[in-house]
Amino acid sequence: MLLSERNKSGATFTLLGFSDYPELQIPLFLIFLAIYSVTVVGNLGMIVIIKINPKLHTPMYFFLSHLSVVDFCYSSIIAPKALANLVAEDRTISFPGCVVQFFFFCTFVVAESFLLAVMAYDRFVAICNPLLYTVTASQKLCAMLVVGSYAWGVTCSLILTCSVVKLSFQGFNTINHFFCEFSALISLSCSDTYISQLLLFIFATFNEVSTLLIILLSYVFIVVTILKMRSASGRRKAFSTCASHLTAITIFHGTILFLYCVPNSKNSRHTVKVASVFYTVVIPMLNPLIYSLRNKDVKGTVNKLIGTKVFSF
Repeated sequence: MLLSERNKSGATFTLLGFSDYPELQIPLFLIFLAIYSVTVVGNLGMIVIIKINPKLHTPMYFFLSHLSVVDFCYSSIIAPKALANLVAEDRTISFPGCVVQFFFFCTFVVAESFLLAVMAYDRFVAICNPLLYTVTASQKLCAMLVVGSYAWGVTCSLILTCSVVKLSFQGFNTINHFFCEFSALISLSCSDTYISQLLLFIFATFNEVSTLLIILLSYVFIVVTILKMRSASGRRKAFSTCASHLTAITIFHGTILFLYCVPNSKNSRHTVKVASVFYTVVIPMLNPLIYSLRNKDVKGTVNKLIGTKVFSF
């Protein structure tokens, strides 16, 4: 990917982050470090647990393992740089570094939104057509849905990244954020950003509307099917199966919708930063906790692993 001549000549960016609160730098560093540590352990642990437990080799856990991969990746793209900037004097990042950070972050966030929609469809098939579940949710289809989520994430990210690369940036620029967020980045350009803004609006609207529509339709059919069940225990089991996924969807999409509904004004920048922290750092930590705390198979595997480690000493 070729950078424009102006950007090659040395445009640099400073990530302002939370530097306007110097007294909070160390406390924020410790909090972010704790959250990121739990994120790494939780998501990598979830991947390992699903891999080693044959009971978890089902479509639902196949999608969940990829959700953990995505959470780990996009948190790792943002958190280390944010941690470094909380304790370092030099908060600069080069234009190529900024572009690379945005490309990978956008790829994995888009992939996560579609993986959550795919998981909703999986629950729809499992509850509404249980007898055909193993046929409908075949390994080939599951692999295609996951590959499709990643491929669409790369496509969106590549197009948006190319639109940024074509813009001109000069001298030293301050990004009022803790990572290279698209809107904050293009606002610093000295060239026309209409196309970039239009592309962002088109992709953001399409991705959010399409995934929420899939999720909404899936859960409408799920609720109708559950209400038709005669067994109270069957209804409880079905609702329990969906509870973790619904919690993850509500937190992820709720945060993103809130973020894009906040007016873009100076008074709301702090709110935007806090909301951004939530979906870039906190949500990747919460997802493995949400799915493991309500899951007997996952908790059973963890207990066996802990027991094996204890008795091996």
